[in-house]
Order: sequence, then C-alpha cells, then structure tokens
Amino acid sequence: MTKKQKAEFVQATLNKLYPNPDIPLQHKDPYTLLIAVVLSAQCTDERVNKITPKLFALADNPHDMIKLSVETIKEIIQMLGIYGFRISRSFF
Repeated sequence: MTKKQKAEFVQATLNKLYPNPDIPLQHKDPYTLLIAVVLSAQCTDERVNKITPKLFALADNPHDMIKLSVETIKEIIQMLGIYGFRISRSFF
C-alpha cells in the first residue's frame, strides 16, 4: 500500500467513524480556527475560548492581525501561559 493509499484509507475511516465531529474551539472561519488551534496546542480549548474573542475583536483576518503590535498580542495571549511569563517584584 502506498503512502497515498494509506492516507486515503485513514481519511475514509475517520470520515466513517466521525462524520460530523464537534470542534470545541470557537471560530467563525478557517483563519480563526487555525489561530485557535495553534493557541490550543499549548493549553486547553477552554482557556483559548476565553481569550480568542478579545483577539478576534481586534483582528479576525491576516490583514488585521499583522497590524497588531507584538505587545498587544502578548497582552492578550499571555494568560494562556505560552508567551513567556511575568516575574513579580517579589521574585527579586
């Protein structure tokens, strides 16, 4: 069986087993789903669903997302724990 045939078999099997899978991540189109999936790779879907509304209110497409500053994005996603961490004054 070739790689292509294996991939087609897997796809057909998954389609049969899960014809209409639930997507727990809140999204409105393929772009927002992609962003949510990337974020959820590092934490829970529940946490991602808490921050994506704020992020997508500012930028729900690549054109608007690139206009956001790194700091703005960092402020929004830092609660996910994937963009570094804050060191409190008590740490020093």
